[in-house]
Amino acid sequence: MVTNVKLGSGQFTYELVVDWEKLPPGYRWREVAGVITDSKNNVYVFNRGDHPMMVFDSDGNFIKSWGEGVFTRAHGVTLGPDETLYCTDDGDHTVRQCTLDGEVLMTIGVPGQPAGLFSGEPFNRCTHVALDPDNGDLFVSDGYGNSRVHKYTPDGKLIKSWGEPGADAGQFNIAHNIATDRDGYVYVADRENHRIQVFDRNGNFETMWANVHRPCGIYISDDQRVYVGELGWGMAVNRELPNIGPRISVLNTSGKVLARLGNGYGLEPGQFIAPHGICLAPDKSIYVGEVAHTNISHNSTPPDNVRSFQKLAKVD
Repeated sequence: MVTNVKLGSGQFTYELVVDWEKLPPGYRWREVAGVITDSKNNVYVFNRGDHPMMVFDSDGNFIKSWGEGVFTRAHGVTLGPDETLYCTDDGDHTVRQCTLDGEVLMTIGVPGQPAGLFSGEPFNRCTHVALDPDNGDLFVSDGYGNSRVHKYTPDGKLIKSWGEPGADAGQFNIAHNIATDRDGYVYVADRENHRIQVFDRNGNFETMWANVHRPCGIYISDDQRVYVGELGWGMAVNRELPNIGPRISVLNTSGKVLARLGNGYGLEPGQFIAPHGICLAPDKSIYVGEVAHTNISHNSTPPDNVRSFQKLAKVD
């Protein structure tokens, strides 16, 4: 149901759609880690529930689910140019390339066997995948148990890796998400360093943006807009801090802020708890997956059902 709650202004004005997803009886998710759309505007919701990938049409009608018994802990999902999905599972330390119907075509990493903690070897709780727009090479952010980006050929052969723990250029403190623009530059959400780092496709440092707070999700649209889900401050006492988040920020590829979306921390319409996965649909809607249950559990006992998914419809 479209509400009268609007976020943003000008060309970045959105209206909140509540109760968008129509789940079948008995289906639910605890929280949504990632979301992506295909060319038909179908929405793939990668979640931490019994049905890890749920697929909906643009009106929220349920189409199908898959991934049952395959995925341990959903973290990120990326659409490839051939309309296959790259599903990153930080629970079993793998990236799986799947068809839109859930057939696994390729697995990178050994399920259930993490690399050594901060060893630099793939993977230890990998987080997301981006693709080189020119040749289909894969960039994997290996973020929780490593501080690394790994580059692979399209068929899963390791080319090179870069990054190490730290706060200097080219170092990471949770490489939480990754995206590429149409020119092949690689953007890494360096979450606990409160910045986005930009590299060329060979891993050479280009620049960093320090105008984001705990960036979790990052998505770059065809028109070179950078959509960032910011987690905001983690401690309950600081949740009312202004100009911090949680929120959605829109930037250009020079790091200039174009819009900030969100009305603070909470479960009211227009508020966020913990934006984690984000994408822009072909119809310019923004889909946001949140790990609200996990976020709340850091300070208190969360209720059984916490909103963890929102649709923001573009207002023309």
